[in-house]
Amino acid sequence: MITHALTAGRGRRAAASLLCLSFVFCPILAQQENSLTLDTAVKLALERNERSLATRETVASAEAAVTRARAFFLPAITTTGTYTRRPFEVRRTVGSTEIVVQQFNALSGVASLNMTLFDSKSIPGLNSANALQKSAVAAATEARRQLSFEVSQAFLATLGVGQLLGASRNRHDFARQNLDAAKARYSAGLASVNDVTLAELEAATAEVGVTQVEGQLETSTLQLGYLLDAPPDLTKTLVVPEFLIQAAQGEAADAEKLVTEAQGRRLDLASLRWLARSQHALAVDPLLRWLPSLSLGGQYRYTNEAGLTGQSTNWNIGMTLSWSIFDGFARNADYKDRKAQAQVADLNVRASIRQVDIDVREALVSLASQRASLKQANVAYEVAKKNAAETTELYRQGLASALQVADANVRLFEAEVTLVSQRYGLGVAFLNLEAALGLDPFGKEPIH
Repeated sequence: MITHALTAGRGRRAAASLLCLSFVFCPILAQQENSLTLDTAVKLALERNERSLATRETVASAEAAVTRARAFFLPAITTTGTYTRRPFEVRRTVGSTEIVVQQFNALSGVASLNMTLFDSKSIPGLNSANALQKSAVAAATEARRQLSFEVSQAFLATLGVGQLLGASRNRHDFARQNLDAAKARYSAGLASVNDVTLAELEAATAEVGVTQVEGQLETSTLQLGYLLDAPPDLTKTLVVPEFLIQAAQGEAADAEKLVTEAQGRRLDLASLRWLARSQHALAVDPLLRWLPSLSLGGQYRYTNEAGLTGQSTNWNIGMTLSWSIFDGFARNADYKDRKAQAQVADLNVRASIRQVDIDVREALVSLASQRASLKQANVAYEVAKKNAAETTELYRQGLASALQVADANVRLFEAEVTLVSQRYGLGVAFLNLEAALGLDPFGKEPIH
């Protein structure tokens, strides 16, 4: 859930909220059969979208880098084998023993082992790789979280355009009814031809509006289908998300508490923190280069040409100590460079912390504003709806003009469009708050 501050009492208010807001969302409660929910849409995108799939490969690459850094602490074992064919043999007699110095078919094999016992610069490399791997995991999870919000906003946009299409069709139906009434009054000699002309113009305008919104809905559906990597027909019937109803009711939240929670939860900030740790680990490397390194080497040999030694096998083992006394101040320069990069990384973290504070506070202000706007838009819609019905009835009684009827129809349409826009804006504001808090579109913490 979003936070205790935002969800306190949500369970107790669920039934009441649904009842109070059912008249607001009634036009958008789609039939459940053969429908697409927001939860299903997000799952499809995370399973199919190339951006989501690419994050897995990014994490796999970071994990490979850790394995590569860890390999520095493990021994390296190599083997080689050689076969040589010669045109003649070479034999020598030493005392009473005949020794084959060179054979027709010579075989030899070597097994080598090399292991670094101590090298100070390998430690920062491993620490840096581990930090980068954790940063990559956080960044990949954040990328999938952002994709889920992008899908949610596209879902709401398509849902909003669908409602706008319904409003446009209502306007067209209303205009057709007024046109029929105008023609009937004209035939009865109760109205002039001008009333019919005005009614025909309003009906034609409404019909054009329906066609335009149908095109917008098709475009929005295609965009949503692209994010889901699914055929567009899967997104034709959308179910209104429950959080739209929940978002319309809320309590004043403790901004300071939410900011603190967000700063500890946001994965983009966590990724930057791990990047900073990686830079700090690398900054230690130039200092550790002043220490010597110690390595172990061993070799085992076999040959079928024993030669004068009479031994077909041989082995050796040794240790090497290396110490770079002077490198032309390269270590000093590297230390200054990496220290500066670490400081830049720390500054990026500080800037991100402050940005999270701004994001949360702006999202709270926007959500409160959208809630108020939705209430006002609903009142305006009810007033416009009542006015349109009354004006139509007055026109039938000859107490209103065709111009007044057309004007009432336009005002009703505009009020309905505004209501649709505010519904969509409320959903977006609620999503923006959850995004700022580091949650997913359903108010849950994303799983790494």
